[in-house]
Amino acid sequence: MSLLEVNEIFGPTIQGEGKLVGTPSIFIRLGKCNFRCEGFSVEYETPSGIKKCSCDSYYAVDMAFKDQWQKMTAQDVIKDVLQLEPNYKIDIVITGGEPLLYWKNEEFQNLLKHYVENNYKVTIETNSSLNIDLSETYQKQILFSMSVKLSNSLEPLKKRININTLTKIINETDGSYLKFVIDEDFKEQASKEIKELTAQLPKVDVYLMPMGDTAKQINENSEAVINLSIENGYKYCDRLHIRVWDNKRGV
Repeated sequence: MSLLEVNEIFGPTIQGEGKLVGTPSIFIRLGKCNFRCEGFSVEYETPSGIKKCSCDSYYAVDMAFKDQWQKMTAQDVIKDVLQLEPNYKIDIVITGGEPLLYWKNEEFQNLLKHYVENNYKVTIETNSSLNIDLSETYQKQILFSMSVKLSNSLEPLKKRININTLTKIINETDGSYLKFVIDEDFKEQASKEIKELTAQLPKVDVYLMPMGDTAKQINENSEAVINLSIENGYKYCDRLHIRVWDNKRGV
């Protein structure tokens, strides 16, 4: 049996960004990613002392942190989540890393099936670059929050854009959406790339969010991103978790 590599399970907290911002949620963060996103320039140090750059979830991306991840079955995860659940049906958010690396994993599908069939609202936060099939009814009831990476991630175009997967998710699920994190310096190029991408896709909601891993950086970028949203008919979304807690983990 192939187990899930779980970086952390935390909550109850709020969903900090995207379509369900402000919604009480429990997060299941899986380890492993198919991207490095060095262009996001979050500096960190590995357990062995090597300095690197990546995204703000580097501890779930870099295999150097693998020893901190816990190997779990779906039932192990469900049991741990149950200890955190309040007395109402809270949303479940599966994030990473890149959760779709586990799509063909039986334990991952068992986890999704359990929550969907027990009437939880399930969101998967994904870069949507991997090939997946949505052959089961419960899979089509998941909300996919698709953080497609733009050129500022420094990942190659062919690797980061998967039109087939994006089209499949948009057409076969209800309400799945695109979201992009942008700073003031990148806004013109971001606008061009998002237009080129959405021209190849079915109609889909686009959310723009300010880049930064501190409240100060969010403030510095928010006005430019709001203006870009207004200019293009996109939706602006703040990043509440960073505004309240900076980049503190587990909240």
